[in-house]
Amino acid sequence: MPLKWVLNWQPNAGSTVNSQILNEVSQCVESINGVKEGRWKATLTFYKPMLRDQALAADFPRDFLGISLPEQPNKYYFILRGHKIVLEADSSIQLIMEKLQSYKSRVALNFEGFQYQLGDFQLRVGKVVPTHSENLRGIVMEVEYLPISSLEKSRQVMDEFVDIWQDTVSKRSLPGHFLHIEPNFSDYGLADHYTSQHTAVQYAHVMAQLIASVQAGQAARN
Repeated sequence: MPLKWVLNWQPNAGSTVNSQILNEVSQCVESINGVKEGRWKATLTFYKPMLRDQALAADFPRDFLGISLPEQPNKYYFILRGHKIVLEADSSIQLIMEKLQSYKSRVALNFEGFQYQLGDFQLRVGKVVPTHSENLRGIVMEVEYLPISSLEKSRQVMDEFVDIWQDTVSKRSLPGHFLHIEPNFSDYGLADHYTSQHTAVQYAHVMAQLIASVQAGQAARN
């Protein structure tokens, strides 16, 4: 499948994300001839164990995430960052978990926005909002390179594209920049050939970055 990078918006110190930045970023895509193709949405859920005995809490992973991806509607992905595990399951696993009452959703976040076609690239720019809320928590961008599925072979062209993109965004003097930190996929047992499990792992890491930047912003204000 095509390879993708997931980037998140890193606000400058003392600033926060807002819908104006999201609008300007979307305008940037259109300014480099990105053709809007429609909407996209992914949902990431933090799970917590439903324990009858709280003394067992230490036996269960704290960072247990699940994610549904638009390109794989019949699949569901679990990520345990602390244990470096990623699993692919049938989407019906969510119903099974509900019936078993083993884990329940602690918080769910939607990544949603517009998809653009730009030559051999597909860009998805979207906001991060809690389910049932419009409270903006972050901005993400997927850069998908359609011809290649090898992480190593695509690295140079992805670097060059992201450099051009960052240059385009910087001309708008926005209070922040897009950040790409690639997880060590081999830690999760993932190979060079790109799969949806790579995407799931990237979203888990982006989520950790978003939480860290929110906490840093709160600390700076205090």
